Amino acid sequence: MNLIIILIIVVYAILVSAFIVGFLKTTKFQLKNLPVNNSFSILIPFRNEVENLPTLLRSIALLNYPKELFEILLINDASNDNYNSIIDTFIVKNKQLSLRVLDNIRLSNSPKKDAIKMGIEYSKYNWILTTDADCVVPNLWLRAYDEFIQRNNVIFISGPVTFKTKRSFLNKFQLLDFSALIGSAIGGFGIRRPFLCNGANLCYSKNVFNIVDGYSGNNTVASGDDIFLLEKIAAKYPQQVSYLKSFDVLVQTTAMNSLKELLSQRIRWASKSGSYQNRFAQFVGIVILLMNILFCSIIVSGVFHPLSKFMIAIISVKITIDFILVALTLKFKRKPSLLVYYPIVSIIHPFFNIVVGCMALFKQKYMWKDRTFLK
Repeated sequence: MNLIIILIIVVYAILVSAFIVGFLKTTKFQLKNLPVNNSFSILIPFRNEVENLPTLLRSIALLNYPKELFEILLINDASNDNYNSIIDTFIVKNKQLSLRVLDNIRLSNSPKKDAIKMGIEYSKYNWILTTDADCVVPNLWLRAYDEFIQRNNVIFISGPVTFKTKRSFLNKFQLLDFSALIGSAIGGFGIRRPFLCNGANLCYSKNVFNIVDGYSGNNTVASGDDIFLLEKIAAKYPQQVSYLKSFDVLVQTTAMNSLKELLSQRIRWASKSGSYQNRFAQFVGIVILLMNILFCSIIVSGVFHPLSKFMIAIISVKITIDFILVALTLKFKRKPSLLVYYPIVSIIHPFFNIVVGCMALFKQKYMWKDRTFLK
């Protein structure tokens, strides 16, 4: 038994250390103010986002980029709120912007994939940028992507995402949890084993989307418009996928407001993991699951019996190595003060992940945007 425990902690430590190395190898991108050279189609699927659309559209209107070199495609996914008045008011105030609203036609079990595919079909430009309706994009978003494309031979670029900061502990928990995911994503790109990305900040060539046949083969899974596309493109063009590690492209999104909403979101995320084709992603998932089970078992046993030095050492190794990755990510996102919450989150987080994993395994359906989806 001790040999199995040692094997788990050693493999986990090597894996997270590899992510740390990959994170450090991924150089921060610095703008050189090159003349702009690319045009972008910004795709934003939305459903009942009347509270968030004004903030997103305002941030897009403030983009530091020639207005004639990008378009905005809003794809309405059966909204039943008063979104029309918001968009109409925005168009009147920003006549210099090219903005179109499309009505999504649902063809599969994944309305978001259908919406993005429709947006791509109607887009004018080769470079596609996707984000979500509850996001805020930074002022230099397009300029940074343009320079990155000019200076690198890329066809798929993943960008960083963070949550808007609020005072609640649940918000802080999500910020730290998401920082671990972002750090792992950057690390995966850094060691040339990309396995995570986020559709709230994604850029790719329309040509390559069509070459890999878009979402064909995985549109039975409701979510995963980002990761499944990454898997396809990285398998065919491994040298041309990259991560844009720049604060200038850091997109902010909205955290969940309740534990129920958070569990529903994470169950949705976890539900697609069984469809991953990337062997490395599968390996990472198994290693993290085993480490979480081991960690939680030790903590629970410590409630009833004094922990041995061996068990304390295992806990210390996990907490320390995770701390390094999270600290690096928070420093990059300019939120190092959140580390004060790390001690308590580091204990709660493995239990949370196991609960999510079990619920995702046994629940046959989940809620997303007021709709029920089967796994």
